Amino acid sequence: MTVRASTPDRGPAPRPGREPARQRVLRAARQALRVLAVELGTPTEPGTPLLGSVRSPWLRRLPYVVAFGFAVSLLPTSINVLGNDYGLEGGLVGALATAQTVPLLLAVTRPLQAWWVIFAADVLGAVALIGADGVAGRAWPWPPMEIVGYLALMLALSLRERRRTLTAVWLTTGVAGLLSQVFTPDRSNNTWVLMFVLTGVVLMMGATLRERGDAQRKLIEQETISEAERARRTLLEERARIARELHDVVAHHMSVITVQAASAPYRISGLPGEAEEEFGAIAATARESLAEMRRLLGVLRSEEAEQQGGPEKTPQPGIGMLAKLVEGTVRAGVPVELALPEEPVALEPAVDLSAYRIVQEALANVVRHAPGAPTRVSVSVTVAADGARLTVLIVNSAPSAPSAPLETTGTGHGLIGMRERVRLVDGSLDTGPLPDGGFRVAARLPLAPPPPQASPLSTTKDAHSV
Repeated sequence: MTVRASTPDRGPAPRPGREPARQRVLRAARQALRVLAVELGTPTEPGTPLLGSVRSPWLRRLPYVVAFGFAVSLLPTSINVLGNDYGLEGGLVGALATAQTVPLLLAVTRPLQAWWVIFAADVLGAVALIGADGVAGRAWPWPPMEIVGYLALMLALSLRERRRTLTAVWLTTGVAGLLSQVFTPDRSNNTWVLMFVLTGVVLMMGATLRERGDAQRKLIEQETISEAERARRTLLEERARIARELHDVVAHHMSVITVQAASAPYRISGLPGEAEEEFGAIAATARESLAEMRRLLGVLRSEEAEQQGGPEKTPQPGIGMLAKLVEGTVRAGVPVELALPEEPVALEPAVDLSAYRIVQEALANVVRHAPGAPTRVSVSVTVAADGARLTVLIVNSAPSAPSAPLETTGTGHGLIGMRERVRLVDGSLDTGPLPDGGFRVAARLPLAPPPPQASPLSTTKDAHSV
């Protein structure tokens, strides 16, 4: 009879490459502990006091006052309760009470480091109270004064640290309370659940307040950036509009140069051949410059101007058309007085156009913001040490009858446009409200704009060309 040895069935062999469940759990636990250690060991902005960015000096001192008040009130209370009620020894009572309350002063600048000290002191205090004579019938593991100090620390911690750190602190507090159940003394009132719930509530409220404040601060910063971008865009739009208006003036002068240079051989008899070639070169260069200028300045034309068929064909206005402008303003309901120089004034096109646009914008502001206000427009020529200048003065008083302005908020184009036009011709501008409720705009423009200053690069280039 043959007896066969039976082999015990060991079950299916583990699949290659598949990790056992126990190892997966251990690896996840190690990873969680690593993350917990990183969050609890990496403070945010250490050394920066709470509310340190607030403008008010009283609010900046408030965290120090509150922390000092908690520390001063909780220190004697802790010594009294731990010594008299719980029956701990005097030296141990002093050490525990100091470690549980004094670090609250550190919480103003380093709340996470203060939490490490206070949390360790609270845990050691709970261990020391296990064998105390007076623990029966009293709170354990966290006495009432420890709960109050811990919640004050949680408020400071929530105003500084990120949510992951706050979650780690909350879970660590809960785990410490849960583990303390193994050593709960007889007839003691367990407070770990109360501590865990109140800690979570305070952390959540503080984090919500901090995030709301951060959101409001970012919103204010974004509004400031948007306002700066809006002002910059307004300035660029005004410069583009001025460039479009001056385009026709420059194009006229370039066209005159082209025609004069091209017609010189026909108008002047007996020119040498070299002179004719020179005039031809001047005419060709002027035509190329005119074409290039039109090509470059064409990008400044708005879509509306392009849809209307290209550049405006009407000539640019000057102070000679101020009477017509004032007449239209009077028809709009604004009484305007106009005073012009008795003798005609010869102005450069840029100065003439700038003077007209300044008066036009000032009268438009009166119509929009002070309808019906009596206005006086004065244009005069003054001679000073720095040369003759054209003075443009527009003054409006407060409206005689109260009336709602057509616009309560402006776009900011008016004053910016005036400043750009004055800067273009090297003039000066003075604007501001008057004591009687009116407004004043005063511009001083040179009769002839200053010649452009050649840069060192262009001077070098001209020297090489010569």
